[in-house]
Amino acid sequence: MDHYDSQQTNDYMQPEEDWDRDLLLDPAWEKQQRKTFTAWCNSHLRKAGTQIENIEEDFRDGLKLMLLLEVISGERLAKPERGKMRVHKISNVNKALDFIASKGVKLVSIGAEEIVDGNVKMTLGMIWTIILRFAIQDISVEETSAKEGLLLWCQRKTAPYKNVNIQNFHISWKDGLGFCALIHRHRPELIDYGKLRKDDPLTNLNTAFDVAEKYLDIPKMLDAEDIVGTARPDEKAIMTYVSSFYHAFSGAQKAETAANRICKVLAVNQENEQLMEDYEKLASDLLEWIRRTIPWLENRVPENTMHAMQQKLEDFRDYRRLHKPPKVQEKCQLEINFNTLQTKLRLSNRPAFMPSEGRMVSDINNAWGCLEQAEKGYEEWLLNEIRRLERLDHLAEKFRQKASIHEAWTDGKELMLRQKDYEMATLSEIKALLKKHEAFESDLAAHQDRVEQIAAIAQELNELDYYDSPSVNARCQKICDQWDNLGALTQKRREALERTEKLLETIDELYLEYAKRAAPFNNWMEGAMEDLQDTFIVHTIEEIQGLTTAHEQFKATLPDADKERLAILGIHNEVSKIVQTYHVNMAGTNPYTTITPQEINGKWDHVRQLVPRRDQALTEEHARQQHNERLRKQFGAQANVIGPWIQTKMEEIGRISIEMHGTLEDQLSHLRQYEKSIVNYKPKIDQLEGDHQLVQEALIFDNKHTNYTMEHIRVGWEQLLTTIARTINEVENQILTRDAKGISQEQMNEFRASFNHFDRDHSGTLGPEEFKACLISLGYDIGNDPQGEAEFARIMSIVDPNRLGVVTFQAFIDFMSRETADTDTADQVMASFKILAGDKNYITVDELRRELPPDQAEYCIARMAPYTGPDAVPGALDYMSFSTALYGESDL
Repeated sequence: MDHYDSQQTNDYMQPEEDWDRDLLLDPAWEKQQRKTFTAWCNSHLRKAGTQIENIEEDFRDGLKLMLLLEVISGERLAKPERGKMRVHKISNVNKALDFIASKGVKLVSIGAEEIVDGNVKMTLGMIWTIILRFAIQDISVEETSAKEGLLLWCQRKTAPYKNVNIQNFHISWKDGLGFCALIHRHRPELIDYGKLRKDDPLTNLNTAFDVAEKYLDIPKMLDAEDIVGTARPDEKAIMTYVSSFYHAFSGAQKAETAANRICKVLAVNQENEQLMEDYEKLASDLLEWIRRTIPWLENRVPENTMHAMQQKLEDFRDYRRLHKPPKVQEKCQLEINFNTLQTKLRLSNRPAFMPSEGRMVSDINNAWGCLEQAEKGYEEWLLNEIRRLERLDHLAEKFRQKASIHEAWTDGKELMLRQKDYEMATLSEIKALLKKHEAFESDLAAHQDRVEQIAAIAQELNELDYYDSPSVNARCQKICDQWDNLGALTQKRREALERTEKLLETIDELYLEYAKRAAPFNNWMEGAMEDLQDTFIVHTIEEIQGLTTAHEQFKATLPDADKERLAILGIHNEVSKIVQTYHVNMAGTNPYTTITPQEINGKWDHVRQLVPRRDQALTEEHARQQHNERLRKQFGAQANVIGPWIQTKMEEIGRISIEMHGTLEDQLSHLRQYEKSIVNYKPKIDQLEGDHQLVQEALIFDNKHTNYTMEHIRVGWEQLLTTIARTINEVENQILTRDAKGISQEQMNEFRASFNHFDRDHSGTLGPEEFKACLISLGYDIGNDPQGEAEFARIMSIVDPNRLGVVTFQAFIDFMSRETADTDTADQVMASFKILAGDKNYITVDELRRELPPDQAEYCIARMAPYTGPDAVPGALDYMSFSTALYGESDL
């Protein structure tokens, strides 16, 4: 302690001794001091893992007293005596008192024997002396110190508050508003000062004591009831408790002083804060957009019509073309801003920026990955739904056609089977009825396949969730029930005819031959008509060629079919000739079949009409498939060029980022030329997008001419843009680091060579073990012992603050530049201050305004402490204040 401090200590200590003894005689004040001093001691002793319960008893052996002094002073005292005898205790107390005296404190009438004997008044007086020396003496406010400085600090802090007038350390604090005002001034979120009332001191005091203990780590040293119930609270207890507030908030005052950064430090801090705000806002907006978009992409509610699903596909294309590309740019800019901010923070020796929870770059990448996954699934779902609806429309139409044909065939069949015409028939008529029934059974069996097809189509429509499944099921059930009934009626009629067959003899063989040949031919014609009218869906030219070949084969069978038709008609004509010749009473009808020559001719004419229509439909579909094939080839030719081009550019950018050809400026120029060439390639991507849209509009789902899809091209293009932008940003940051740290090109090349040597997988990053080997190769002594592991962990915390498990080249050169670069050190900056100051030890306000930009000069003047030396000049800033504002007290 210098002369000034010793004199000051003696000046304020002497009057305190005069009134200390008197106050200690007051039992009420003694109670307050016991509680306050005990709490104050425990607030420091708990740092050493102990505490006291009885202030006059627990200090008697001197051990905890010595421990208290070591904690509050930060110094080591002489080794204490561990014996239990009185002489040992007196020795320990004397060591503590000698230490107090060595700090310039004059102890009056306080001896080790009184402390060992548990003298309450002497013990309290000794603790008060310690509090004065170590908690109050160092308080200094505007050239006032100790008690006056603490009082002035309280007055300044509480001046803006109503009903608060701090004039002393006793009655001014009785209403509790002073304590609440101190807390609210520094931590306004902890107390709602506007709700406090002066006439409710107990609530005010308890509020302040509870908040201070809970949020400020200030123990409760006073009882609200004791303060309110005492006419004049103990001044020492109040001072002790208030000094705890001063020390608790002194960190905030130092933070305000440290805020007086000048010139470059101030500008960098302001810019970094703006970058942080911009990052937080951009990240929030991007995450919010992703949060709103994913539910839309995850909506899988299908539509019932093809038109509605096509509209959904068009909305998705608008999202891909219009809404997503700006967000891709925002994401890329967000990563660039984050990397630039981290680089600037490292250059200004500031901690790495940690975004708010959920807004890390990794969080955004994860959210973006979820978006792209949902996007991919949504597109696949749309295309699958369109295929499903197309398939459903085809099946539904096929079901209606087959059901209509079957219903037309079964019309009247039940009534026919229920007839009892055989009861009054002749023998020949019975024979005819039996043969007719056999022909009907043959026809019925031939229709069994159609009924099974109808049921199978209905089942498939149900499985594909066709929206009009109820009506389909009802119609199918009706057909199946009718079919079962026809089978039962057919069996019943056969049994009746067979019973009467024994009574009958002959039958007209010609009619029978006609019926046997007419029925299959009729079924063949119905099947041909059904096939010729059947709709078809093909996706390749090979499929339509297959249908065309099958149709040509069918047309080749028409001459033979016409011969069969003429043969059947010849049988009928022969029957008619026999009837006319022999006057047979046949009523002009064939008893074995209902198929007439007119019906055969009518169906044959219909078949001949359907053939050219089928030819035209196949020709049109063939032309459409040829057009689709041209679209496939056109898209495939471009995709096979663009896809490898993107891959080549990605590899070239990777080589540029790790090779050491030329200066960083050359690399940056080269990369920007690459970026320009990449951007100029965008029209080809747009052209491919247009071809892809034509392909999708034509409902082309497969392309054998290329392995690239539009999704592959899009993802590759986005990755290419992001990679070139990120690589340019990394080189810019390297230039910024090199210029800021004064690294030569040779040093930069050496750093890059070492980094590339240990980057075995050419990923552009080093793992922890690779980075450790690189440091050892550069001469760092990092052993495998605990000390070496601790040193390596410290280095990793610098180069990998986000704990990603990898070290980028930018982080590597930042670390190496801190170790080797010739930057402006604190001594150089302070030397610059002395150049401006000249022979003086200070800079005047006018000089500061002349040398610095106006806004930074005024900012510093408002926050930097004035020159306070013995030859102080008004309006001047001294060397110590300048150094503290720029680098903090730790570097002084």
